[in-house]
Amino acid sequence: MTKLATFSDSKGPRLGAVLEDGRILDLAAAGTVPADMLALIEAGPEALTAVRALAATPTPAAVLPAGSYRLLAPIPRPRRNVFCVGRNYMDHVAEGDRTRGITQSELPKFPQFFTKAPDTVIGPDEQVPAHTGITEWLDYEVELACIIGREGANISREDALSHVFGWSIGNDVTGRELQRRYGQWFKGKSLDRSCPLGPWIVPAEELDALNTGIRCFVNGEKRQDSHTSKMIFDVKEIIHQLSLGFTLRPGDVIITGTPEGVGYAMQPPRTLKPGDVIRCEIDGIGSLTNTVAEH
Repeated sequence: MTKLATFSDSKGPRLGAVLEDGRILDLAAAGTVPADMLALIEAGPEALTAVRALAATPTPAAVLPAGSYRLLAPIPRPRRNVFCVGRNYMDHVAEGDRTRGITQSELPKFPQFFTKAPDTVIGPDEQVPAHTGITEWLDYEVELACIIGREGANISREDALSHVFGWSIGNDVTGRELQRRYGQWFKGKSLDRSCPLGPWIVPAEELDALNTGIRCFVNGEKRQDSHTSKMIFDVKEIIHQLSLGFTLRPGDVIITGTPEGVGYAMQPPRTLKPGDVIRCEIDGIGSLTNTVAEH
């Protein structure tokens, strides 16, 4: 599996390919490649083929040992807001209804889109602020992240996956009472550092991301355990609907909704507290771990 990453050490951030045993290939040191992840995505399939060739036979001098570098978000600063889909798993819709005393609401007929600001994005092992005094209902949401690779508008369902560069993991950290207070979801979803993303990108054709397991653990306790095949709107439909009259661009990030098991819907509610460790997993990609800051 190809694991395309952005990493940093004493020489600063750059593009890498994570190898076995946690080693990483410094792609700039291994050959002529685009300068960063956005440039790699924009360079198209030939650049990805070249990176795969370098990772298949890594130059020993360009390989850094595990522990000598730090993974950043694969796209540390998206050029546009992160696009998001709400209420996209049937059981998550049902648990939300229960918290509001609704027996059964109507399922969405179309994807419910909202966004998170670009500077919400953080990488693996970075801390999520507790935002004490701002929210008392900080919550987690493991999500499949889709990275757009080819520009397009009015994209058909049949052609949607050809516009995908790759897959990653997102955690849509949310201030629940803010989400409800302001009507629109943007405020509750765009708290500083509330979008962990990573740990890397797996190229689109290397994973059937529409048919894989998805889980979230808090302090080692499994809270969410589902499957991307249970989405109400699959990735093809999400791309189709989002692109209607709207141009998707290389490097755009779409997180595709979370399954049941979020903290605010538990009885009693169990939202996040300072010191909590959140580990998000998607089969075929890996895991993304972040901690809620103590202060």
